[in-house]
Amino acid sequence: MNHPAVHVPVDIEKTAGTIDISSNSPSSENVSDPVAPIHIPPKLSKWNQRIENLSGLEARGITRVLPEERHKASVIGYVQMAILWFSANVSANNLAVGMLGPLLFNLGFLDSAMCAVFGIMVGSAATAYTSIWGAQSGNRTMIVARYFMGYWPAKLACFLNMILMVGYGTIDCIIGGQILSAVSGGGMSILVGIVIVALVSWLVAAFGMAIFHVYERYAWIPQIIVLFILVGSAGPSFNASLPNAATGGAVTAGRLSFFSLQLSVPVSWAAASSDFYVYYPESTKPWVVYLMTFSGLTLSFVFVNLIGIGLASGVATNAAWSAANDVSSGALIVAGFDGLRGFGKFCGVIVALGVISNNIPGTYASALGCQVLGRYGKLVPRYLWVCVIVMVYFVCAAAGRDHLYAIFQNFLALMGYWVMIFVSIVLEEHLIFRPKLGFDWTAWEDKKRLPIGFAALFAFLTGWAGAIIGMAQTWYVGPVAAKVGGVGADIGTWLGIAFALVLFPPLRYLELKKFGR
Repeated sequence: MNHPAVHVPVDIEKTAGTIDISSNSPSSENVSDPVAPIHIPPKLSKWNQRIENLSGLEARGITRVLPEERHKASVIGYVQMAILWFSANVSANNLAVGMLGPLLFNLGFLDSAMCAVFGIMVGSAATAYTSIWGAQSGNRTMIVARYFMGYWPAKLACFLNMILMVGYGTIDCIIGGQILSAVSGGGMSILVGIVIVALVSWLVAAFGMAIFHVYERYAWIPQIIVLFILVGSAGPSFNASLPNAATGGAVTAGRLSFFSLQLSVPVSWAAASSDFYVYYPESTKPWVVYLMTFSGLTLSFVFVNLIGIGLASGVATNAAWSAANDVSSGALIVAGFDGLRGFGKFCGVIVALGVISNNIPGTYASALGCQVLGRYGKLVPRYLWVCVIVMVYFVCAAAGRDHLYAIFQNFLALMGYWVMIFVSIVLEEHLIFRPKLGFDWTAWEDKKRLPIGFAALFAFLTGWAGAIIGMAQTWYVGPVAAKVGGVGADIGTWLGIAFALVLFPPLRYLELKKFGR
C-alpha cells in the first residue's frame, strides 16, 4: 500500500486484520495475558478477507505497527504532517466558530480576534504534544492512553473521544448542508447536503490511511483559494473597529468564555492526534512532530476564525448579511460571496464540501475507538465501524440541523473540559514518573504490565468535578462560574486542569508504591 509520504509494502496492513483476536495479528507481540479466541463463521471471515483485500483499503485496526513495518523517513513525509492538519481545519465549521465571538459573546472585532488567536495557540500546543506518541510507539492515541491512565480508565477517555468525534461529524454535516441549501436558494434542503457530506466522509474514512492522506494532501488547495476569494469579496464589509456590545463584567465573562471555546476546538484533536503518525519511523524526532502539528493546526484555525469574526462583525451594518444570519451561519458564509453572483455560488459549494476534510479524521478515529473499547469491538473490522459512526452522526445531524449555535455553544466547550484534563494527566505522568519508569510499547494490551489507573481515574473524575462548578452553559451555570464578571463565565476548563494537576502526582506516587506499576 502506498502512503503519501513513502512506500510501504502491500501486505503489512493486509496481514494485520482484526478478525482473529486471540493472537491479534502476525505483527502483534506476545503478551502474558492472552485473550480467549472467538469463533468466526467461515463465510463471514471469507467475505471480510475479500473486502480487506480491496486495493487501497487499510485492513489494520488498533494493532501496533512494529518498527520494521514503518515508512522510511522523508522531508515530504514530515511536511505532510502539517498539511494534514491544515487541510483538515481550513473548513466552514471553524468559520462558524469564529462568528460566535461577536454574535454570541457580544465581543468586538479586536477582542474576538485576540481571544481566537491565543486560545487556538494554547489548544494547538496541547494537541501537538499528544501527537508525539504515534511515531514513538506505533500505537493509536487511545492505546497510548493506557500507559498514562491504565487499561480500564483509558476506555472512559476513549468513549468520551468517540462522543466528541461524532459531535464534530454532526456539526460538519449540518454546516455543509446549510451552505449547500443556501447556495441553491433554498431549493435543496439542508438534509440533502447532510447526506452528501456524510457519504463522501464514509467513503474516504472506510478505505483508511492511504486514501485519507492523499485526500488531505490536496483538499486544502481549492479551500484556500475560495477563502481568499471570500476575503476579497466580503472584506469591504468587515468592521474591524466593531466595539464590544457588552460592558463591564460582561466583557470579561465574554472574553473568558470565547477564549475557552476557541481553545476547545483545536484541543479536541488531542485524543486522536497520534492515530495518523503510527506509520512514521520510530526514530522520528518528537520536536519535528510537535512543530509540524502545531504549525498546521495554528495556521489553519487562525486563518478561518479571523474570516469568521470578520463576517460576524459586518452583520450589524450589512442588512443582507443580517438577514442571511437569521437563516443560518451557512447562509451568512454564502452571503459573503453575493457580489460574485454565479461564481460566488460555485465558491460556496467548494466551501461546503471542505467540511469533508474535517470530518474524515474524526470518523477514522471514532472507528478505531470502537475497537479499543473491548474484545468484541476489536473483533469487528474497522471499515464496518466507520459505517456505524457515519450513520450515528448522520441521524444526529438530521435531527439537530436547526440548532447549530446551541450545539456549538454547549457541546464544544463541554467536550473541551475532559480533553484538557486528560492532557494534564498525560503531561504529569510523562514528566514526573516516566523518566524513571520508561515505556514498554510491546505491552500495549497486557493489563498486567500497564498501570492500574486508580490515580488517573480519581484525578480525572475530580477534574470533572472542578469543571462542573466552573462551567457556564445555557442549561447550567456552576457556582464558581456564576461569580465571574457578575454575569457568569466559563472557567470549567481551568478549574478542571487545576484539580487534576494538584491531585494526580501524590495519588500516582501512592499507586506506584502499592502496586509497582
